[in-house]
Parts: sequence; structure tokens; C-alpha cells
Amino acid sequence: MITSTPLALSLLVLAAYLLGAIPNGLFIARLKGVDLQKTGSGNIGATNVFRCVGKGWGVLAFVLDAVKGFVPAFFFPRVLDAAPPWLGLACGVAAVAGHNWPVWLKFKGGKGVSTSAGMLLGIAPAAVGIGFAVFAATVALTRFVSLGSILAAIAVPAAYLAMNGTDNRLLAGALVLMGLLVIIKHRANVGRLVKGTEPRIAGKK
Repeated sequence: MITSTPLALSLLVLAAYLLGAIPNGLFIARLKGVDLQKTGSGNIGATNVFRCVGKGWGVLAFVLDAVKGFVPAFFFPRVLDAAPPWLGLACGVAAVAGHNWPVWLKFKGGKGVSTSAGMLLGIAPAAVGIGFAVFAATVALTRFVSLGSILAAIAVPAAYLAMNGTDNRLLAGALVLMGLLVIIKHRANVGRLVKGTEPRIAGKK
């Protein structure tokens, strides 16, 4: 176990950001000869991989991006002796920030849905389970990944508050803010959904 010092805490949060900044979707697309930043929406996240490279590759990108959020939130606090209770949340948020604003790509990253889901799975698994159910049902019925992501971003904090109230105000507030961030990152998708120009994923519902 590592002693919990200000330096150790800072290094773990920094490591979480750098882990989150790994552009998995971009790497997967390049393996298939696709420049994700110049294809589809230009976004490096799992949804654009799903559309432009293939379903299986999109699922892989989603899983890898989720792992980037889960590992810092769940495991990083466990390497310290007497880690503060906020460390898992801080590391998870840092990983999401890394995914959304990666230093390697001039701070132009994804929308944080997959990484947020992984982070929340590490700190609020029941609420994430409900959010995933909302996401899966929405995508199955409408074939709009963006709409599923937006509704899941609303469902997770709502489910947490319904189950736990404001017993943990820090976590509850963080979930609300993260949900708002996901929605803001999808503002272009919202515009296309309203206009009826948002692309659906291919295949059967």
C-alpha cells in the first residue's frame, strides 16, 4: 500500500486523466484504415466507431472507454493506505475529462458517455444499471445512440437520487453535473434529432 500524501493523491488524479485521454476509438478505426476524425461526425468516441467502422468495433471501443473510467474510480483508491472518500470520484472525473479533452489531440475528444458509465459503475453500480437499461431500450426502439446516451445521462442521477436521496451530496451533485456535461456534449445531436437529420445505427432494431 502507498501512503496517502498530497503528492500521491495528485499523481493518481493525473494518472487517471492520462488514462482517460487514450483515444481507443481513434486507434481502433486506424487499424481498419479509417480516419475517425475525418469520417462521420468526426468524433473519436464509440458511437462514431459503431457507425463508421462496424458494430463489433463500436462495442469494443465502448468497453475500452468504459474501462478507462472504471479502473481509476474503483482501483486507484485501493492502492493507497487510508484513501480519502472523495478519491474514487475525483479519479473518475479526471478520466472523463481526459476522454473529453485529451492532451494528445489538442483537447478535442469524445463525449464521455462510455467513460462516464465505467466511472459510475465503480462508484454507483445500481444507478448505472438503470441508466444502461434506459440506454439499451432507447437504442433498441429508436436506433438513435445519441438519444439513448442523453436519456441515460438523465436516468443515472435521477435513479441515484431516488434510491439514496442526498445522503452523499458530493456524489449526487457530481452525477447531476456529469449528466449535464453529457447532454451539453450532445447539443449538436439534439439539434439533428429535432430537425430529423440524426443518423440511426444500421440494422434491425
